[in-house]
Amino acid sequence: MKKTMYLIVLSVFTLISNVLYGAQNQIAILAGGCFWCIEADLEKLEGVLDVTSGYTGGQEVNPTYKQVSAGQTRHREAVRVEFNADIISYKQILNAFLRTIDPTDASGSFVDKGYQYTAAIYTSSEEQKEVALTFIKKMSQSPYFSNKKIAIDVQPIAPFYIAEEYHQDYAKKNSFQYSFYRARSGRDQYIKKVWDQIPQEFFLAQENLMKEVSIRNIEMEEKYAKFVKPSDQELKVKLTPEQYRVTQKNGTETPFDNEYDKNTERGIYVDIVSGEPLFSSRDKFDSKTGWPSFFVPLSDHFIVEKDDFILFMRRTEVRSRYADSHLGHVFNDGPNGGLRYCMNSAALRFVPRDQMEKEGYGDYLSQV
Repeated sequence: MKKTMYLIVLSVFTLISNVLYGAQNQIAILAGGCFWCIEADLEKLEGVLDVTSGYTGGQEVNPTYKQVSAGQTRHREAVRVEFNADIISYKQILNAFLRTIDPTDASGSFVDKGYQYTAAIYTSSEEQKEVALTFIKKMSQSPYFSNKKIAIDVQPIAPFYIAEEYHQDYAKKNSFQYSFYRARSGRDQYIKKVWDQIPQEFFLAQENLMKEVSIRNIEMEEKYAKFVKPSDQELKVKLTPEQYRVTQKNGTETPFDNEYDKNTERGIYVDIVSGEPLFSSRDKFDSKTGWPSFFVPLSDHFIVEKDDFILFMRRTEVRSRYADSHLGHVFNDGPNGGLRYCMNSAALRFVPRDQMEKEGYGDYLSQV
């Protein structure tokens, strides 16, 4: 109860601060069905600081998941998104959110039906309200949704009650269960069928914002242009046979007999092929499995997760974004119910802290 009241007070304080001082940290409260999925999608955005799952819009004080999911209150499952407005705008947050839902479903959200799973945008200012209504108008008038009614409710901000702890970061804590639900809910199928056919920035409200996004994307691509995958012929020269087998042939090295399992030096681990920064020594722990293990990656940007059925069971493979190297797997058996990124030393190169600036990794010194 204390934590719930704290979050409500914090939300009000954040709103007042934004109005009075123009603080760069702002919030958005959004509902679009299962909050596990919305949370997992939005927390990947650059500039998003925190995403919390909870309930909002109803009169019941401190509702429980059992009450909300059963439709016993007028709350919706929702997320509270805290973001840095100097990095990502409210328009961009809204644009990303809309692309995770079916905006025409008035009965709920994919397999989850009922008022508690319907879509809504809870606005904290006239500016947010105008942005939300503009998006809905654009969608209604677009050729993509012109023959369907947009079923998104726009309401003033209401008290937000944090959901039970096991709902927070559910996708990370329970990756298998989450993947199972996600694959069968119909959400990804809808996104692929509908949203993947619509240009990413189509519904952004202002032309100049689209230019800003385009410029930022160009800058990002220029920043990461150095992370490239050499030709296969070059890789066979650059890598040892074991490194090649692991990264290019999805191999697994011998446990307890590899370079970084017991390494405790401060620094970062980068992709052996491209140099993409992947993991920090700060987040490394001894999993007793014989392979270097980490709580979290340095940045989700460089990590790609894929379903792996090679051993006739479902696992989550981890690969690097630009080199597409096989790195290892991620499991949900980490300490305190967290994740365990189980990596192959052969896929990594360690850069000591005192060499990071020299090698171009100075931006990550604070994370080591």
